[in-house]
Amino acid sequence: MSAPLHIGLIGGIGVAATLVYYQRLAAAVDRLGGKLELTIVHADVQELIRNNLADAREAQAEVYLRHIERLRDAGCDCAAITSLGGHFCFDETVARSPLPLISAVAPLDDFLAGQGLHRVGLLGTRVVMRTRLYGQLSRTEAVTLDDRIDELGQSYQDMAVAGTCTREQRMQFLHAGRQLVDELGAEAVVLAGTDLNLAFEGAAPGYRVVDALDVHVDLLARLATGHATL
Repeated sequence: MSAPLHIGLIGGIGVAATLVYYQRLAAAVDRLGGKLELTIVHADVQELIRNNLADAREAQAEVYLRHIERLRDAGCDCAAITSLGGHFCFDETVARSPLPLISAVAPLDDFLAGQGLHRVGLLGTRVVMRTRLYGQLSRTEAVTLDDRIDELGQSYQDMAVAGTCTREQRMQFLHAGRQLVDELGAEAVVLAGTDLNLAFEGAAPGYRVVDALDVHVDLLARLATGHATL
C-alpha cells in the first residue's frame, strides 16, 4: 500500500458529469475502505466548448493551469479533468501542470484491451469521435458513425450544457449505439463523453456499454486509497 492521495478534480465541464464523478468516486473509495480527500474547482463549460471547437489547445491549457494551481494550493497531490472532450489539450496541460495529471484515456485503453475487446464504437463530442479519442486507443480499434458526427456531437454538447437529457436525445444515443454494433461490428459501445450517463443510466440497450467515467474513477479511487501509485 502506498500513501493515500488528495484528489483534485477540474469540474463544471459539465456540472452533471462532475456530480457523477463525485458520487461514484466517493462510493468507490468507500468500497475500498478508505477515506476520500477531495477538492473540486469549477471550470467554464462554454469556454471549454469554444476552445475545443477552435482546437485552441494552448489557450485551454492555460485555463486548466489556473485551476490546477488552485488545486495545488488546496493541498491536492494530483489532478484530473472530468471531461473526455476536455482531454483535447492533455499534453499541453501536462507540460504546464504543477501536479501530476491523471488521464482518463490511458486507463481506458488498458481496460478495453484487458477485456479482450478488438473493436469498439465511440460516442462523445465531435472532436472525440472525429479523432477516435485523439488517436490514443492504441490497443483497440475505434469506430464512429462518421456521417452522424455533427448531429450526435451537437446533441451531446446540448445535453452537457443543460445537464439533462431529453427523451429524444436518449433515443438518439441509444440508436447510435445500436448502429455502431450492427453496422460497424463494434463489440462494445464506449461512452467517451462523461455526460452520457444522463442518456444511458438505467437503460438496457441490448449491447455492451463501457462507461469511460467508471474506468477513470476506478483509478482515482485506487490512488485516493493507496491501492495505486502515480
